[in-house]
Amino acid sequence: MSGETRHTIGELARRTGLSVKTIRYYADRGIVPPTDRSPAGYRRYGPEAVARLELVRTLRDLGVDLAAIRRVVDREVPLAEVAAAHAEAVAVQIRVLRLRQAVLTVAARRGSGPAEMDDLHRLAQLTAHERQHLVDDFLNVVFVDPSDQPTYPGVVVSMTPDLPDEPTTEQVEAWLELAELCRDPTFRASMRQLARQHAADHDVPGLPRPDAVAVVRDAVAPALAARLDPTGPAADPVIAAVTTRYASLCDRPDDADLRQRLLARLTVANDPRRDRYLDLLSVINGWSSGVPVTPAVGWFLQALHARMPEPTR
Repeated sequence: MSGETRHTIGELARRTGLSVKTIRYYADRGIVPPTDRSPAGYRRYGPEAVARLELVRTLRDLGVDLAAIRRVVDREVPLAEVAAAHAEAVAVQIRVLRLRQAVLTVAARRGSGPAEMDDLHRLAQLTAHERQHLVDDFLNVVFVDPSDQPTYPGVVVSMTPDLPDEPTTEQVEAWLELAELCRDPTFRASMRQLARQHAADHDVPGLPRPDAVAVVRDAVAPALAARLDPTGPAADPVIAAVTTRYASLCDRPDDADLRQRLLARLTVANDPRRDRYLDLLSVINGWSSGVPVTPAVGWFLQALHARMPEPTR
């Protein structure tokens, strides 16, 4: 043992990149004790001190506290056990930081004041049970009829967000915006009216059939792609295709009353917040985004209004 190389604290500092003050501090805490002292009383360290200090530096860089580090280097506990415990603690910190980042990002993007930032922070802190309660309340308002039965159970499931246990910052941001939509009384009323109109369009005998929005979406897509002017004559066949199809599905004549009914339904459906809800839902649930319907609905509303007779005075 007497033939082993001994390092001064200065030499250790040069070899490890740590400062003399830091190494002395670790030595005083018993984490890297000196092997012996020189005749002049200076601390000297054996060759294992370099490896020990490098491990200490790595663990400190990873945020492990000094008490745990000492237990590791003294072999009182396995490194793997400390690493696993610290990894879990870091995961909790990451979740908290993601929530904070999302709140700050949304607040900065909107130029929020103190009250709105506080509200965003509270939404981000909701438990899974509280989030579910908020969403269930919204979906019940929209889809549950007076007999307390869901109008369309499958639709309710497809409209339900499920924020993961380990959400990304983007998913948390999406949740904050979706939660605000769920609490917006005007959006609730709009979606409820749309659901009731959808139910009325299906209140006819026969197999399930598309509603007004689906008919318009499918018929208008080529017109949008071709950039057809909705007020021009080239749009006439598109209008005729939609009204004929919708009249057939509703078992009604294709007349002025049917077009007024169609206008009423599409005016309610022409709410970009519906598309936004579905986009946010896709982000939260990890689904692919669908095709927005408001461009097609807006195009058709403009086309149909241009062809409606002027009201008599």
